[in-house]
Amino acid sequence: MSYSIAIDGPAGAGKSTIARAVAKELSFIYVDTGAMYRAMAYYFLQQGIAENETDKIKNACQHADVSIAYKNGEQKVILNGEDVTPYIRSEAVGNMASKSSPVPEVRAKLTQLQKDLAAKENVVMDGRDIGTCVLPKAQVKVYLTASTHTRAMRRYKELLEKGQSDADIEKIEADIEERDYRDMHREISPLCQAKDAVLVDSSEMTIEEVVKKILSLVKED
Repeated sequence: MSYSIAIDGPAGAGKSTIARAVAKELSFIYVDTGAMYRAMAYYFLQQGIAENETDKIKNACQHADVSIAYKNGEQKVILNGEDVTPYIRSEAVGNMASKSSPVPEVRAKLTQLQKDLAAKENVVMDGRDIGTCVLPKAQVKVYLTASTHTRAMRRYKELLEKGQSDADIEKIEADIEERDYRDMHREISPLCQAKDAVLVDSSEMTIEEVVKKILSLVKED
């Protein structure tokens, strides 16, 4: 029987970093569902589709195949046979993903892939609705969060390290607040803490401390 760890939380909470580290410690497969939604969003942008063109999004998602592959131990996101990993972390793609992910047709296509993978492999999966919708029977569920300012500062430092000297901390924080509201109030699969999920606030915690906390939950299970 496969073992699943579901990590949910808002944008910028460090879900991907933590989930990847936990998966490595346990030799589980890490599934970055956010990257899958970003890949789909990237596809929409490449097709010239605007975030408010819902009908076009519904149609286009039927022609996009998104999968996860590993090369030299690193996760790669494959869109219609092409590795799009380097292109899906921009603010534009992130905003498009937030707008397009609630579309039922988009969620249905990606959710089924995620469910199928978890049914046959030991996985650590992170996203917005993993513990509530995708893997409601996951053995361990975590709701990982951090203050809005902490998440904005993390993103700000990340952009500076990439050479984006014009990064605006106030705009980044405003974007995060807007995305939080959208994710928490969307009609389908809104972001929320599963009743049986453990709340972990990483605002004052190191990556190592968060990973240790989640590994302790696995040992308790």
